[in-house]
Amino acid sequence: MSRTFLYARVSTAEQTTDNQLLEVQAAGFTILPRHTITETISGSVPGTERPGFAKLLEKLDEGDTLVVTKLDRLGRNTADVLATVESLAAAKVHVHCLALKGVDLTSASGKLHMTVLAAVAQFERDLLIERTHAGLARAKAEGKKLGRRASLTDEQKAEVRARIAAGATARGLAAEYGVSHPTILKAAQAA
Repeated sequence: MSRTFLYARVSTAEQTTDNQLLEVQAAGFTILPRHTITETISGSVPGTERPGFAKLLEKLDEGDTLVVTKLDRLGRNTADVLATVESLAAAKVHVHCLALKGVDLTSASGKLHMTVLAAVAQFERDLLIERTHAGLARAKAEGKKLGRRASLTDEQKAEVRARIAAGATARGLAAEYGVSHPTILKAAQAA
């Protein structure tokens, strides 16, 4: 008997898979909780290296269907997405993508759609990376300081060093200044 599985992925802890779960329900799928795999991990990590996806691969059998809301849930790298779908097709697992109007990605038509869309998604990602690097280079050339702001001012760092030398504890100072323990230790070691 064939089963239907859902793979829902988000990239950051601030995001949730709730919308993906709702989309699948709205599309008419009823997927058992034990057949739903959700995880928070970057799509740039190859599918086989993601703990949740690897667990899913162990569960899938011939004739099963894997549902994803969008192609980029499988990955951001064209070669990885293609390899993942080919691997699933070889195992006779159907891949149903809601964003592609339910086309089976393991069919000839599905492979064509998937290849084009995965290539476009990777192209967009590569452009974003290029623009980011260009913006950082421009900011650096203009003399702007890059990265996060220091959590302690130079004056506070000097106070921390003096107070550590006078016997204050790093944990106590961390609580007082509202920063982490390692931040205090780093300030204490700076000369």
